[in-house]
Amino acid sequence: MNTPVRLPIEGWGRRRLARAQAWADGSRLRGWAFEFLWFGLKQAWACLFGGLMLALIVGTFLFWPDEAPVSRYDFLVIGAVLIQVAMLVFRLESREEAAVIFLFHVAGTIMELFKTAHGSWIYPEDSVLRIGAVPLFSGFMYAAVGSYIARVQRIFHIRVRRYPPLWATWALATAIYVNFFSHHWLPDVRIGLFAATAVLFGPGLFYFTTDRKRRAMPLLLGYFLVALFIWFAENLGTFGRAWVYPGQEAGWEMVSLAKLGSWFLLMIISVVLVSLVRRPEPEPGT
Repeated sequence: MNTPVRLPIEGWGRRRLARAQAWADGSRLRGWAFEFLWFGLKQAWACLFGGLMLALIVGTFLFWPDEAPVSRYDFLVIGAVLIQVAMLVFRLESREEAAVIFLFHVAGTIMELFKTAHGSWIYPEDSVLRIGAVPLFSGFMYAAVGSYIARVQRIFHIRVRRYPPLWATWALATAIYVNFFSHHWLPDVRIGLFAATAVLFGPGLFYFTTDRKRRAMPLLLGYFLVALFIWFAENLGTFGRAWVYPGQEAGWEMVSLAKLGSWFLLMIISVVLVSLVRRPEPEPGT
């Protein structure tokens, strides 16, 4: 059963929370402001894995000592493993969610090996813990997306209406994943994939609870917003030289907005992978 999750702050100050909710009930504007703040806090909690990884990437980029006995990339691998173990030990993630993360790690590492071999991006620093040109921490960046998708469903008690048939979503996700590889030799069919995504997911809605009211949002809008925030995170990752795109070798510059399309399609893969271990639940009344 998909049950709502309380943030740590809710357990630490229930009386203060009740007073804040009473204050928010004083006017519509206060209510919106309180709900928006609560939405941000819950989103941050859902992004815990990815947020900690970005903090490690940027922090080590700014402060990593040249005389360190291990390479920065190897430290990122160790840090990612420790974060994952801690989240399981402290029950911040379920075993089900850990299974999703493993699937993302495998799928992401395979893509990394292929893309780096074709020069789509590079990892400019040396390391020991790597496969070919790909340091092992890279798979955890994909896993962070999987962690977010799984956790946000639980934290916001997300349910759906008019979700497409699972077999159709699996076929679409497979086609998207294959196109990430095949477009290096064959025509890039992402326009057709965008169209198929719109047809399948366009009618769908997801429902969520931020504070006390159920809210609704179109599935496609939700996926786009998450892709946008991943693009922001990617800019932080490249600023911290976790990886480098062509044109960024001499110095950092913002990642092209064209990458938003790739992240949007990755979101479809992400949602479908999560559905393998946690089927979308219908909103009551459907």
